[in-house]
Amino acid sequence: MAFVKLTLVTFGLLYAAALSGLYVFQRDLQYFPARHDPTPEAVGLQGVERVLLPTPDGETLVLWLSPARPDQPTILFLHGNAGAIADRADRLAFYQSRGFGAAFLSWRGYGGSTGQPTEAGLLIDARTAYDTLRDRGIPPGLIVLVGESLGTGVAVQTAARVPVGAVVLEAPFTSAVDIAGRAYPWVPVRLLMKDQFRSAAHITGVRAPLLILHGEMDTVIPAGFGRALFALANDPKTFLSLGPVGHEALFDPATWAKGAEFIDRLGLSTP
Repeated sequence: MAFVKLTLVTFGLLYAAALSGLYVFQRDLQYFPARHDPTPEAVGLQGVERVLLPTPDGETLVLWLSPARPDQPTILFLHGNAGAIADRADRLAFYQSRGFGAAFLSWRGYGGSTGQPTEAGLLIDARTAYDTLRDRGIPPGLIVLVGESLGTGVAVQTAARVPVGAVVLEAPFTSAVDIAGRAYPWVPVRLLMKDQFRSAAHITGVRAPLLILHGEMDTVIPAGFGRALFALANDPKTFLSLGPVGHEALFDPATWAKGAEFIDRLGLSTP
């Protein structure tokens, strides 16, 4: 009996220690920022301005900004939880080739931007970039939010708060806490997780045309999460399966092309 009691106590202590560690270091498990901050020219881009944006809470963000051709939309690109915007230079060049403007935002704590990432902070960052585009004379109807993976959580909440021309979500989720609960079923993540990115709670606030893209073999964010979010969204909305591909499809030009074709079909233009 004493052995059983000791075993239970030991297990309880180990479990408590594991929960404590996960709670303290949870953001290290959620965000994987790369710090490198080359100039756009250093990664082969032309016609891209490197802009420093002050945020209302005292951080400084890096934004790579490329102008649109006349009457073409500008893509405000919100990247995923790993790497830096410099790792997405080929995507920016792709948007340029389509005539779109491109605004690639480096989250706080990522490539050249100050601070540390949090959900509240990333929402401030996205709004700061959006306001910068508006201040430069770009009308809301010509701003398209494109969210990649974790960036979809910011895109949904931003589009629910400000007017935009369209929203493209690549491998979105109902909430980040749903993904965490799947990865850590033995942890009460809904009680402990700080940055939950509850897209399902905000998607009904999005009134702009919506495209969701998802790979059927995505093991990072399974396609079922994208479909569940799609079911909650307002019309007009489109869901496109990327076929038997995984999360790596977000770095495939064929995926970006599907988003670009959707935007072209909308015929966004200056009112």
